[in-house]
Amino acid sequence: MLAAHEFEDVELLYTLLRLSEEGADIHVATLPPDAAGHFHTRPYWPEKPITGRFGSTVPFHIFGEGNRWHHKSTADIWADDYDAVVIPGGFAPDYLRIDRAVLEFVADMYGKGKVVAAICHGPQVLISADVEMGTDMIKGRRVCGWLAVRHDVINAGGTFVDEPVVREGNVITGRVPDDLPEFCQAIMAAVSEA
Repeated sequence: MLAAHEFEDVELLYTLLRLSEEGADIHVATLPPDAAGHFHTRPYWPEKPITGRFGSTVPFHIFGEGNRWHHKSTADIWADDYDAVVIPGGFAPDYLRIDRAVLEFVADMYGKGKVVAAICHGPQVLISADVEMGTDMIKGRRVCGWLAVRHDVINAGGTFVDEPVVREGNVITGRVPDDLPEFCQAIMAAVSEA
């Protein structure tokens, strides 16, 4: 799972718990503290942990590391080590989509046929990977997400649909937090087929 400041708390936490319940070994990868343009404004201080829109932090204070999850830097993740990547929404995708290592990782996951899942604003990362890395995770596909990314999807050559979850090959998109059960079911189904 990829996270940066202002991630949508429930999209990260629910997905982490639901997939770990199915036996997934989850790594939550966050942008390095010195990543370009990555800062949290409410309040700002350089050592602040990655913080979600509603105050959850990574590293988590409520879940011990090593039980359901492990913390990594986005600079230290490689597609060969994972079966899937999940990109929660909120405003974190704005930070993730400008980080070259993130885009290379997501593009590599896609190119290797691994599951690439994004919910809410998460498809913005796929759009940037398409532009920067030459992938086609959005172009020519049906995609759902938060209504605010509708024109981004359309401008990237995708077809925006108002459905809880859409699976096109190894790409899964989800609409909003209310659709997390369907989103996680689609991820589990796709991973089990791989």
